[in-house]
Amino acid sequence: MSESDLSCFDFVTPGGNRHLKLEEGARLIQSMGLGQLQATQLPLHQVMGRVLAEDVIAPFNVPRQVNAAMDGFALKGDELATSRDWKIVGQSFAGHAFTQPVEAGCAVQITTGAPMPSGTDTVVMKELCRVESDQLHIDQALAVRPGSNVRQAGEDMAEGSLILSRGQRLGPVEVGMLASLGFAQVKIYVPLKVAVFSTGDEVRAPGDALADSSLYDTNRFTLMSVLKGLECDVSDLGILPDDEQVIEEALRSAAQQHRLVLTSGGVSVGEADFVKQALNRLGQTSFWQLAIRPGRPIAFGDLGLNQEGETCLFAGLPGNPVAVMVTFCVLLQPLIRKLQGETEWVGLTWMARSTETMKSRTGRSDFHRGIFTITENGELEVRTTGHQGSGILTSMHEANCLIRIEEDRDRIEVGDRVRIYPFSRWLPGYPLV
Repeated sequence: MSESDLSCFDFVTPGGNRHLKLEEGARLIQSMGLGQLQATQLPLHQVMGRVLAEDVIAPFNVPRQVNAAMDGFALKGDELATSRDWKIVGQSFAGHAFTQPVEAGCAVQITTGAPMPSGTDTVVMKELCRVESDQLHIDQALAVRPGSNVRQAGEDMAEGSLILSRGQRLGPVEVGMLASLGFAQVKIYVPLKVAVFSTGDEVRAPGDALADSSLYDTNRFTLMSVLKGLECDVSDLGILPDDEQVIEEALRSAAQQHRLVLTSGGVSVGEADFVKQALNRLGQTSFWQLAIRPGRPIAFGDLGLNQEGETCLFAGLPGNPVAVMVTFCVLLQPLIRKLQGETEWVGLTWMARSTETMKSRTGRSDFHRGIFTITENGELEVRTTGHQGSGILTSMHEANCLIRIEEDRDRIEVGDRVRIYPFSRWLPGYPLV
């Protein structure tokens, strides 16, 4: 089957003839149209984590002038071969430049970042210098290379050059670069509006009384956290009961205000089909069985047009907490980044050597929660966190990566190399400790 044969609504399973491979499901989800991305101007202190909606061109050189790379004395480098003594004729500080031309046999005391005076091209670090009154003496003058300890104009950023590209997510380094170029505000894409529901009569909000047959709502808070890690505009719409009319009305209302609606639970074989029936009346949604574990059942499609005239997308994730996190990270995260205008994100994976035996089943991708370490020889090693049940949320807490056992393998032996998905790259909001 070629990629062109894949249509987002061709696979209506269960009841279909096979499970979709991970990459097939990812391509189907990614094939959804972007629509029109909205952008706005924001002050620099508000753009951290947002996606740039315009190219940034350097309006001037950084540094703007040739300047000193360290504290010392500025002089003409050719003189170092024939002289050991210079007359000190002034000082050049950052913000207070020495503006007179420097004649032969003369030097200027200079601090890091200060403009180089006219007639000088070399800075001799102060540790090599001896000063007596207005005389500078350099014992090891021949050890100093002419032109050393000087930053050229535009060495960091050249005027007219492309500094940041549209579609790049801004981190602290990028915000600092914008500030160094004098940008008080910048054009960014408007955050994606996402609504989050949980489903099921058995689900209770944290703080409520818990009956014997009920459980606290984990997935809604997990999803809101990872979405905020992607700087989405998140609406918490609570828990949907197992009531078809209530579900349909809630989804219809949410679709009007949002670009994406997420639910968890209610999409497996044998579960209450209220969500499915409501979705079928509101838009076009397919129910897939993916050849992955955890996270096999998933629903994806749309809820019709929102009030902005854009298609409101829908994703129904599995009910188990780990399955929710895995399917969000590997399937929905790339879509959400795309809908936010981000173009430079790459889902980086590494290969690591397993320190234990792991079992799987051919024909599906198994995602184990893992802990990778780096040996003294610089080699990546990985082990699991132990029992891998899809409801064991502590397995995610203890892990720092996902271990993928791919479809063509049913077993990983000690010493085998296996693919890992580091949380620092794949789990939005993951603390870097």
